[in-house]
Amino acid sequence: MAALSELIEYCNSRLDAGNFEDYCPNGLQVEASLEVSRVVTGVTASLALIEAAAAAGAELLLVHHGYFWKNEAPPLTGMKGRRIQALYRYGMSLAAYHLPLDAHAQIGNNACLGELLGCSDARPIEGENGLLWGAEFPESLAIDTLLEKVQGFTDREPLLLPGGDHGVRRLAWCTGGAQGWVDKEADLGFDAYLTGEVSEASFHIAAERNIHFIAAGHHATERYGIQALGKELEDKFNVKHEFIDIPNPV
Repeated sequence: MAALSELIEYCNSRLDAGNFEDYCPNGLQVEASLEVSRVVTGVTASLALIEAAAAAGAELLLVHHGYFWKNEAPPLTGMKGRRIQALYRYGMSLAAYHLPLDAHAQIGNNACLGELLGCSDARPIEGENGLLWGAEFPESLAIDTLLEKVQGFTDREPLLLPGGDHGVRRLAWCTGGAQGWVDKEADLGFDAYLTGEVSEASFHIAAERNIHFIAAGHHATERYGIQALGKELEDKFNVKHEFIDIPNPV
């Protein structure tokens, strides 16, 4: 067993959680168990994930997308109320890390995505707080080759909005819902931009700015950092860790 407070203190420090201006609170969100022997990690604290974590015997659910988002109605009613009730019913605490987990240079979602892409020089783009990353391949990749690579680790077919017939030497990416940055990547001279979600305007920007736009899925691109964090907790605090994936086509 490990103290919940020690696990949260480690996560807060490891991710530098206090230095992010975010859309939600980072860290412990629901305190329902003070001792932890098993940690379940997942992308979003949906009721389905809570039920699965409870079946796995977890005292701590650790996620990327938690609760209490800005502009969200505060009353614990309806769907939100049922989720909170379930956590207390099962005696399971909830901790969530959003932007800190996207940005971390070693175990963040973007860093993990760079490893999966096989980018040896993956690095944050200066001035974006670690949320936007880029790399250059040794040789230009055919766009189909890059798409096959992405499909291989996301287990879903990515959507390509072509920006011409060129290959990809310089690639930029940001996991999740960062489709609004494609114009910036064109300004910086990247050949392709990979993110999770897509907007109607993305099609026209890609075509007119000559940059390939790849939407690989919000959920699919953000499964990796939380697993890395859970593995660190397992190694450091001698708790059991299990990642549970609740499939999401978005």
